[in-house]
Amino acid sequence: MESHSNINDEEQKLPLLHDNKEVPEAERSTVQRAISQTFQSTAHLANLLPTGTVLSFQLLSPIFTNQGNCDSVSKFMTCTLLSLSAFSCFLLCFTDTFRDSKGNLCHGFATFKGLWVIDGSTTLPPELNAKYRLKFIDVVHAVMSVLVFAAIALFDQNVVNCFFPSPSDEAQEILTALPVGIGALCSMLFVAFPTQRHGIGFPLSTT
Repeated sequence: MESHSNINDEEQKLPLLHDNKEVPEAERSTVQRAISQTFQSTAHLANLLPTGTVLSFQLLSPIFTNQGNCDSVSKFMTCTLLSLSAFSCFLLCFTDTFRDSKGNLCHGFATFKGLWVIDGSTTLPPELNAKYRLKFIDVVHAVMSVLVFAAIALFDQNVVNCFFPSPSDEAQEILTALPVGIGALCSMLFVAFPTQRHGIGFPLSTT
């Protein structure tokens, strides 16, 4: 039993992904490198969106699109899914979280007067409440989140095949380049104008 516990402790100390020197370096073609870069871009973009919204979209997309083989009903359901997910990304950018004096996590919705607490009866002091007021940058972040979600949706082959089952070469180039361009632009804007909010579904800071 002790040997098994020691082995488990040693395995837990190992990183999740580590270099395996016994496996030769993978050789990739230009298309494979582009696909790999697409997957990495998708992972980075997903960090700028509410986790629950992205996860729900990725789970429901194959079902609603019938794995890319859409009829009129599937297209309507996919449009509804895209609209609700985009609206969720937009709306959740106006939410924020804070901890009360006992360390309990509270959630609120930013308004022009301050933070409207939606899961408790606590009231923020006026000087602290003023810091949570709705600002123009919040609207900018909300619009960028919708654009980032659009890029995520364009990375989804089920959605692309649903609305563009046989795109031309020019359309295929646009569908490939557009989400990467959106991701690069929005990533730079998020870095240049970072949000100070910790919205519902977004990663929380340690403080």
